[in-house]
Amino acid sequence: MKDQMPQAVLAPPWKLQVEGVAKRFVTRTRALAALAPVSFQVREGEILCLVGPSGCGKSTTLNIIAGLERPDSGVVRTDGHLVGEPGPDRMVLFQEPALFPWLTVLGNVLFGLKLKPCLSRVERLAAARFYLKLVGLEGFERASVHELSGGMKQRVALARALAPEPELLLMDEPFTALDALTREQLYGDLQAIFAHHRKTVVFVTHNVREAVCLGDRVLLFSPRPGSIREEFLVSLPRPREINNVQLTELAARITRALKLHMGPDAKEVPA
Repeated sequence: MKDQMPQAVLAPPWKLQVEGVAKRFVTRTRALAALAPVSFQVREGEILCLVGPSGCGKSTTLNIIAGLERPDSGVVRTDGHLVGEPGPDRMVLFQEPALFPWLTVLGNVLFGLKLKPCLSRVERLAAARFYLKLVGLEGFERASVHELSGGMKQRVALARALAPEPELLLMDEPFTALDALTREQLYGDLQAIFAHHRKTVVFVTHNVREAVCLGDRVLLFSPRPGSIREEFLVSLPRPREINNVQLTELAARITRALKLHMGPDAKEVPA
């Protein structure tokens, strides 16, 4: 009998796997079920948007993926490895920029590069300047945080998150506090950045048009306890303009589906 050739070990087909993850929060008076068991996968280089009403478990899901929260059941895997705590392979961009006010713009980005101790000081400086240029902040390296607009602060936070070159970028409604014009500018900039520096992204938002503008897929979450009710593939060509007719039509369709899943007492959902 001939010896059999050893089978090649195949790389995991998914960059991210969320399997049967559930979470509840216990207070002195009651236990609140925040997240029903949810399961989904994300391919490498894909932008997945999670959409749903406030309190439906979107951010909880993101925090579990980041390792900031532990699920009551289920597991999360990145590149086939179990997630149990935060790690440099996953960076989070929050609703607030969470910059250090005592550091300059350059200092804030350099702080994120502490996650890559293998780099020399010269290499860290070069990387920080590269990512500040990438987000359109070349020339603001020495500026203080209090001198920046809201949109500029989020650009600094984005540069800080991108600089360590994480495998997975987790974005939790990062544009909520910005005005419409600033958001539209950032939509275009983000698409250009991700086109040239392809990242795997999980993006949480309650704004349906934002999800359609940025995402490759959109998952609809039900009201609490959150569960995934429907999935939409976004195949519109890039770059996408937020007021494009096709984009608006798809966003309206997703909004109708979301309201249907929310029930007759649903409040207005941003389309």
